[in-house]
Amino acid sequence: MLIPRRPVPDLIVPTLAHGVFNLKSETPQNFSLLVFFRGLHCPLCIAQAMADKVGFADLRFGYDLPLSLASHWGLYISQGIGKTSIGVEEPKLFAEPGVFLVRPDHTLYYGAVQTMPFARPSFTDLLVAIDFAISKNYPARGEYVGSLI
Repeated sequence: MLIPRRPVPDLIVPTLAHGVFNLKSETPQNFSLLVFFRGLHCPLCIAQAMADKVGFADLRFGYDLPLSLASHWGLYISQGIGKTSIGVEEPKLFAEPGVFLVRPDHTLYYGAVQTMPFARPSFTDLLVAIDFAISKNYPARGEYVGSLI
């Protein structure tokens, strides 16, 4: 399990149009936003088609995330069950979605993982929350790992 305020795993993946993405090389002012999709087999996540649909040339769409790395990021892993509603065969195993905000020091600020591709965090709500967090210097929460007794 990833813990807020602690380092996140390395993340190095190829992208559709921007070379290799290496999280350790990122130097954002506030956060790196990482969005993990299920993959081409999912009617909600189709890779290049998603990039084309979104239409923002500056967004980097990574692919070929090893399942071992997906697991290190705390993503749920599902078993394929055949053809999807769009007629694409699911892989034998694949990662479910997740959204993360990573601080410039490569520690976790926010994380949300799901067991389904439905009801993802609203990016509009997330942007409002990011503005609030930055303006109020709001700390990452969920960092406590001590005894509960």
